Amino acid sequence: MPLYPYICQDCQKRFQVTLSYAEYDAVQVNCAHCQSGNVRRRIGRVRVARSEDSRMESLSDPAMLSGIDDDPRAMAKLMRKMSSEMGDQAEGTVGAEFDEVVDRLESGQTPEQIEKDLPDLAGDSGSAFDGFD
Repeated sequence: MPLYPYICQDCQKRFQVTLSYAEYDAVQVNCAHCQSGNVRRRIGRVRVARSEDSRMESLSDPAMLSGIDDDPRAMAKLMRKMSSEMGDQAEGTVGAEFDEVVDRLESGQTPEQIEKDLPDLAGDSGSAFDGFD
């Protein structure tokens, strides 16, 4: 059965409902958190197929590099974009460590602070942030 994403207009929580096609127009959907009936269906993400060349070209835009030296949040944004552009190729290559680093960058921690807190992250290569300096 299809899974439909909703957002509650009262508590602003997002939730999903599994409904058959027959139930979709016949069933009143209530918020899973506050039970309100004031909900709206969300449109899910749309994926667009692009060639590898096109994805790599979008990553080579010099404007994407502006600010990454001075702003951990800008670096995190670039890292998320790179991971997103790599799509299925990144599956299995980025994991919990990647998410941990990006979450810390998004919270404002500097690469130096992260390397100090997570010394095993760099492994034998020296720095987990080589190539971003």
